[in-house]
Order: sequence, then structure tokens, then C-alpha cells
Amino acid sequence: MIETTEHITPITGREGKELILATKPFAKEDRQKSWRYVLSTLLILLVCWSGTFFAPYLAVKLLFSVLTALLMVRMFVIYHDFLHHTILHRSPMATAIMYTYGTLVLVPPSIWKRSHDYHHAHNSKLFSASIGSYPIATKKKFLSLSKKEQNEYLAIRHPLTIMLGYFSMFMVGMCFKSFVTSPGKHYDSLIALIIHFAITTLMIIFLGWQVWLISMLIPFLISSAIGAYLFYAQHNFPGVTFADNADWKYEGAALESSSYMKMDPFMQWCTANIGFHHVHHLNARIPFYRLKETMDAIPELQSPRTTRFTPAAIAACFRLKVWDQDKKKMVGLSEI
Repeated sequence: MIETTEHITPITGREGKELILATKPFAKEDRQKSWRYVLSTLLILLVCWSGTFFAPYLAVKLLFSVLTALLMVRMFVIYHDFLHHTILHRSPMATAIMYTYGTLVLVPPSIWKRSHDYHHAHNSKLFSASIGSYPIATKKKFLSLSKKEQNEYLAIRHPLTIMLGYFSMFMVGMCFKSFVTSPGKHYDSLIALIIHFAITTLMIIFLGWQVWLISMLIPFLISSAIGAYLFYAQHNFPGVTFADNADWKYEGAALESSSYMKMDPFMQWCTANIGFHHVHHLNARIPFYRLKETMDAIPELQSPRTTRFTPAAIAACFRLKVWDQDKKKMVGLSEI
């Protein structure tokens, strides 16, 4: 059944529970539209991935490899919406598709669901476990750490670590660590690793390392780097705020600690509107295809903290290291 889109009359000045309730009419999916986006994304993904095998020229193969990576990002955001119970909830077919996809791209549903739900419930709290997010230390806390601990903290937030998210965030963080920490809860993490390495081995043995490089390694490297960076920059950007646990408010964390990442239409499509992250954090039940509609209809959402997916903006985000409680802002190493 197709849900109709209600006309929302904008009202200014809302905050707290009232503002969250204003987003409720948008937290309804169009079931047919959800299926259309899922199946069309999967189809285009499979076509592009096939191009990495069968395209006649190396340059064309590489182009398909990059397109495959971008489509993997889009499909992951759709998968992320599914695990929020935002789209296609309680659909056995959707569950089979999404769980299979999550396992194949090294984001098993058990660890992603647990860590990401924690992230939404504790986003931007200064003194909570860094589950599902990059760790944040205050300047005072950072200066009290040993040199080794400082280096470990900086290494986790280092641009190279994020750009190599395929290994650091997904292979090691999502799969290996989750299984070692709790094998009973996260056995699907082991399954994901076994399947991934089995496919890698078979591709290299029977198709050669060049095919593996173009058809698997490059798509995973690019998509994982984009995914890891988006997750970093959406909560680590110039203008972001963090709060002591006692002063923390859910809507404040959404509007002041989650960015609106401005993108061109193509990248906005490839990232399935995840750049409207402040809207998503205010109400995670809004389908990805209704996030812009929600922002356009609610004035309180139209002046967000912004960043961009550009080299200059990326560099600015990467320079941020710790939260300076005196200056009430994130600062770089030169200010520590």
C-alpha cells in the first residue's frame, strides 16, 4: 500500500519533543518506492560489477570499478535504513537481501545494529563509550594521557586510518574485533570474514589477481573509504559541539553535532541522502528518500551546521583532534 505524503504547514520556534514530533508525519515509507529503490540500486550495482569483468578495455573496467564502489555506498545507506526499521520492516524477502548484502560488504547486521543504535542514543556525549563512533577526548583528557595513549587516539582518527577503512573499520573493527569480543552475539562477523576471504582466494586462483584487483579490491577500498569518511565528518566538522552527559539533549545532538553535508546531485544520489544527517539523527525513522522533503518543510532544520564533500572541507575536518572545553570547539594539534 502506498502511503500518501501529508502537506505539512511549517511552524517556527519548535524545539525538543515538539520539534521531533513535527518530523513524525515524514517517518512513513512508500512501500513500493522503497522496493523500487532497493531493486534498481541492486540491478545497477550488478550491471556495473559485471562491467569490471566483461568490459573490453582496461579504462572502461576501471570506470565500472569506481561506479561499483559508489553504488556499494548507496546500497549500504539503504541497508542502514533497513536496520533502523525505516524501510521494508518485517519483509522476509527484504531481510534476506539486506542480511546477505551486509555480510558480503563486511558490515554484519548484528554488530552494525548494536553499535549504530548506541551511536544514535549517545551521539556527541563527551563521557560515553566510543561504540559506533570515533573517540572524542577533551583537551584536558588528551594532555593527561601517556604518549602511547595519545598516539593510539590520534592513530584511530588519522586520515590514513579512515582512508583505509576497508581494513581498519570494516575488516578489523566490524568483523574481527566484534567476533573476538563476543563470539556468541556476533557469529555473523566470522561468517562475513570467511566468505570474504573465500571469494578473494577463489578469484585470485581462478581469475587472476588483476581481475580481483579491479572487481573486488578497488571497489571495496573506495566504498569503505567513503563510508568511513562520511561517518567521521558527519560528527567531526568545524562548528560541531559536544556536551557533558548531564547537559546532553537528543535534539541538540542532532542539530548541533550532526552535519548537513552539501553535495552535488550525483553524490547526493550515490550516498542516498545521508548528507542530510541532522535530519536523520533527529528522527531515524524517516526514509532516506524523504530526508530532503523533511528539511524543506521544517524551518528549524534549514540552518544546520554544514560541511562539504570537497578537498578543502575534508582537510578541515581531518585537522580536528580534540574538544577544547574552554573554547567550546574542536581544535587541532597546533592548539593543544
